[in-house]
Amino acid sequence: MTNFVTVKGLAEQDVRADLGVWDIKYVVTGNDLATAQAQMESQQKIVVEFLQNLGFKESEIAIKRSETNDLMANPYRSEPAGSARYILTQSIQLTSNNVDLVEKAVNSTGSLISKGIVFDSNNYNPVSYIFTKINDIKPQMLEKATKNAELAAKEFAKSSNSKVGKIRNANQGVFSILPREQTANAMELNSIEKKVRVVSTVEYYLD
Repeated sequence: MTNFVTVKGLAEQDVRADLGVWDIKYVVTGNDLATAQAQMESQQKIVVEFLQNLGFKESEIAIKRSETNDLMANPYRSEPAGSARYILTQSIQLTSNNVDLVEKAVNSTGSLISKGIVFDSNNYNPVSYIFTKINDIKPQMLEKATKNAELAAKEFAKSSNSKVGKIRNANQGVFSILPREQTANAMELNSIEKKVRVVSTVEYYLD
């Protein structure tokens, strides 16, 4: 009968997001479509100028499609006759490797609000901080996880008067990215500081 032991090895590493993506959506309403469109174009210039003044390059700012909602075209509308007929929504996407500057921009939206920019309230969690270099750290993390698994196997072997032999089977496990500070409402994509975690499962022969 071949004896073996199955153990798990944990590896964790603190990392920092290297890409920030901010989906900026703002809304303009009005009863005259041409006037509302002109206002939207004016506000688009305000948002782009705001980003450029912070130091973002033109290549980091992308104007996305706009949407027009005509409330009079909705047979189920409940709005009174005096309400604005048109709701225009514009999206501008900011993508930058300077995550600190993206965070600064997100925290400075008060200056845009003071200039009449109304953000889309349905745009939940508009900013994402992404760690793109996980493949660069996988080898050393797997090595660390395997070493931790071997230590666990040796402790088991010691208590059973055995010796750890060669690896019988190994499963590297799934890499997960978590917020570094794992508070109740913390979300990984909203966190610049992150923690990469992997748990490897390794089977060792026991001699």
